[in-house]
Amino acid sequence: MNPKNFLQIGGAVLVLVAILGFVGVLGPTPEQSVFGSTWWFDGGENWAHLVLGVVGLLAAFVFPANYQKLLVRILGWVGVLVGLYSLVISNSFLGANLENPLDTLLHLAVGAWALLSARGSKASMGMPMSQ
Repeated sequence: MNPKNFLQIGGAVLVLVAILGFVGVLGPTPEQSVFGSTWWFDGGENWAHLVLGVVGLLAAFVFPANYQKLLVRILGWVGVLVGLYSLVISNSFLGANLENPLDTLLHLAVGAWALLSARGSKASMGMPMSQ
């Protein structure tokens, strides 16, 4: 996987999660989420998912490969740090409810996925490899 793939897949998933959150499938309260209290998102989280998803999709098609790599690396570190923050310090981050252990695991997993994707080879990004 390379940064462009991460931005495409991650962006599409975030847009889908936001849409499902806005129509009530994933929130705005645990009683209204298809996952119950396991996963639900309030309005602010839905907007954050939508904005981040759209930005990810735009970056995948507009940014040059070196900026995609930088963005994915930043997203990776932010994901890992938010996951660690919710694990060690607090279950709320900038208004987002992270009280569910699955939230912590998801942020850590996506952060690790982004960091691994940022290491994608130049060949996998459609660029020639130098010898």
